[in-house]
Amino acid sequence: MRQRKSKRIFISALEPSGEAHCANLIGSAGQLYDGPSADWPGADHKHVDPAPARGGLEWVGLGGPHMAEAGCELLENTVGRAAMIYNVFGQLGYYRDLLARVRGFLRANPVDLVIVCDSPAFNFHVAKAAKRLGIPVLFYVAPQLWAWAPWRIYKLRRCCDRLACILPFEKDWFSRRGVRTDFVGNPLFDEIPFDPDQCYKAYADYRPSAPKMALLPGSRNAEIETLWPAMQKTVARLAEIHPGLELFAAATDEDKLQRLKAGQIESLHIRYQVGDVFDLARRVDLALVASGSATLQVAAAGCPMVVMYQSSPLLWHLVGRWLIRTRFLCLVNILARKPLVPEFMPYLPRIETLSARCSALLDNKLSLLQTSTALVELTRPFARQKACQGTARIVLEMLGLREP
Repeated sequence: MRQRKSKRIFISALEPSGEAHCANLIGSAGQLYDGPSADWPGADHKHVDPAPARGGLEWVGLGGPHMAEAGCELLENTVGRAAMIYNVFGQLGYYRDLLARVRGFLRANPVDLVIVCDSPAFNFHVAKAAKRLGIPVLFYVAPQLWAWAPWRIYKLRRCCDRLACILPFEKDWFSRRGVRTDFVGNPLFDEIPFDPDQCYKAYADYRPSAPKMALLPGSRNAEIETLWPAMQKTVARLAEIHPGLELFAAATDEDKLQRLKAGQIESLHIRYQVGDVFDLARRVDLALVASGSATLQVAAAGCPMVVMYQSSPLLWHLVGRWLIRTRFLCLVNILARKPLVPEFMPYLPRIETLSARCSALLDNKLSLLQTSTALVELTRPFARQKACQGTARIVLEMLGLREP
């Protein structure tokens, strides 16, 4: 058997946003390191053929089509299975079997580094399996221990060698708790043409009777099922008060686009697009947004928003309210440390309450303008560095291919 010359990285991403971040990371790492091409023996029944080496690095793992296109051999396409907290229990069997496959792969194949991206409920187990085999582990996107269940820091310390965090305050929080942490920037801003000076909204020609609104129900099927009907009912009421209301919606891919169209209220006229949340947010006056990473893209576009999330009220009162440690629940307000945008979380109120809050915003041009300016300033620090490049440097350091 010939000696392996390339470095093999196992990478795990379960959700569409994490998969996009990992695809960019794979590309950046290949560009930063121009190593030797792979020299692997033929695979046997215990081994998986690696994807073609990109710059001497071989990638294999869990993800989706963007990672595959970037050069990652997929053990499983996992991004279509993304689940919200309250409906993940129905998929426990799938994830149990998937974890067994991952453990088997790590035992049977030489792996130089394991990278886990977000989705801590599953990826903590992947990291634990890697550490048991002596494989170094990089967490890309910090688990939000500062928000809930902070005692999990002990688990993180045991199974994490390096942590690449994407929110500025996280570096200090995790470092003080004994985890080697780097702030690499936010990967959402790797994917958008963010120039803060070009993102302020003037609202010069704004008319409250004819506002433009974006509906962004999220990337998970469960989010679409719970938020999309509520968003439409909200804007249907708004259309009675603002007769010239124009509606736009963005889906993460063609499959999600068809789901949105299939669930559309017939009386509404909605213009759809796939992707480019940032561009859409720049063109509208207000957005209804599923809580999550998209709120940062909307904020960068200087677009005022109402943030929504739908969980089980019973689950929240029994468990969630005792676990959550932050004053606010949406990222924008957490970063601002104040209620910069309305958040209706962890579950939705009556539609009348939602529509009344949106209508009050649409009627107040000055408030829209001030919020737009505050959102751009809040996200300005993210324009300074590329997360995929910063994380790629850490990857090469951990592989011994680059000096710290």
